[in-house]
This record gives sequence, structure tokens and C-alpha cells, in this order.
Amino acid sequence: METSEFRLGRLFAKETGRTMIVAFDRGLGASAKGGGESAKSVVKAVVDSGADGILLSPGLLERSRDQLAHRNAPAVLVRTDFVFLGALQPNGTSGEGEEYRRLIDAREAAALGADAIVMFLILGNPDDSVTADNCRAVARAAREAHEVGLPLIVETVLWGSRVKDQTDAEALIYVNRLAAELGADAVKTQYTGDVATMREVVDNTPVPLLLLGGPKTDDMNAMRANTTDALSSGARGLVYGRNVWQADDPAATARTLHDLVHSV
Repeated sequence: METSEFRLGRLFAKETGRTMIVAFDRGLGASAKGGGESAKSVVKAVVDSGADGILLSPGLLERSRDQLAHRNAPAVLVRTDFVFLGALQPNGTSGEGEEYRRLIDAREAAALGADAIVMFLILGNPDDSVTADNCRAVARAAREAHEVGLPLIVETVLWGSRVKDQTDAEALIYVNRLAAELGADAVKTQYTGDVATMREVVDNTPVPLLLLGGPKTDDMNAMRANTTDALSSGARGLVYGRNVWQADDPAATARTLHDLVHSV
């Protein structure tokens, strides 16, 4: 067993084979208002909730080590890249450009204390060279991560402005397979909204598949139902962001989702 495989396995519970991770890296590419203003408070809520992992930016990890340096703390995933989508920036500060950049390499992430690294793989950019550069960055990062014993989780999304349907199963099947071919150890991707098509996505993805949470919803019952359906398709867990840290009680919401993941 490779060290990267060993570390990836430690993200998943022995009893269920699943994981529940909270993503709190939104401030890199968009506003974290509406619950994310106090980063330390969010990290504390995640730690208190018993979540299996937390996804942070390099800077937030550096400022949160004191809350994560104990035996029962969640595993730390570090976002190592940056996607610029002009539409997500404050009005008047940018155009409609779509750019991709790598921020830190795997050795730097390991030095920060990461248990895994996370990168985007985005389809649908109007400039195909952005997609090509993104693929090259993921492939290089996979090799470098494995050299230092870290797994690479790739967030496979259809966010480019060419895309008409971000839940398109055939496109998700393609981008997930592409991520695996480039060296991803797991993917974080969109729920199609339908169990049958999501099962097809899972069956065609040769690495563990985790679900991203998407935009904030105020309907907790609907979120639980969608999560249960998605998990029944074979997904191995969640990486939910705004639906946790923008909730009225982030720790309680994370506990609810953790219990759901490990009981379905």
C-alpha cells in the first residue's frame, strides 16, 4: 500500500467506508459572507461537530492549527489552487474572465500539515487552453503529492460559462474519468439530482466519489433527502460547505450530516 493510499483510507470510517467533510475554502474564490466572517468560529464549530475532515485554504490552516492539533480533530484537506470566475467577484471589480492557477505544491501543503490536497478540474471554459493548463496542473500535482505521501482529491465540476447543465451525467462521467486518468485518488463532484443517473456516474468513476454540497438551501429536509438519495447511489461521502457553515447552528448541522452519512 502506498503512503498516499494509506492516508486516503484514514479519511473513511472503518464501519461504513464513508466520510463527512466540511469545506471552508470559499473565501479563495468568492465571498464568505453569511456565516464565514469569523473563520476561527467556523473551524471551532467543525471541530466540535465530530466531522471527519475539514477543507481549508493554506492561510486559514496556518491560522487554525491551535484548534486542530489534538487526537480527535478532523483530518485536514488543503486547497492548493485558485479558480477565477469573474461572475463570483464583487460588482465592478472584475470582468467575466475564467482563469486557473496553482497556488502551492504538495510539499508546501505537507509542510503546512495537510492530510490530503484538493484541486479543481473544471470543464466548459470558453478558452480551451485554460482547461488544458488545468489538466496539466492536476497531473503534475498527483505525481508530486504521491512523492510526499499525500492523496489528491480533485473537485470535478462543470462550471465553465459554456455549460448549460452543471448536473449533466455524461459530462460528469467524462470529467471524473479524466481526473482519475490524470492521477486523482478521489473526486468531489456534483449530484445529478437523480439516483439512477448518479449511480451511472459512480459506476463509471474508478476512484472514490464524494458529493459537493452546492449553494445554500434553507430546506433541511430536502437536503437530507437529496443526501440520502445520493449516498444510495454509491457515493462514499460528503464535502459540504455553505450548507454547514452558513447554517444557523453549523456544529449541529454538521453533526446531523455526519450521523446521516454513517447510518444510511
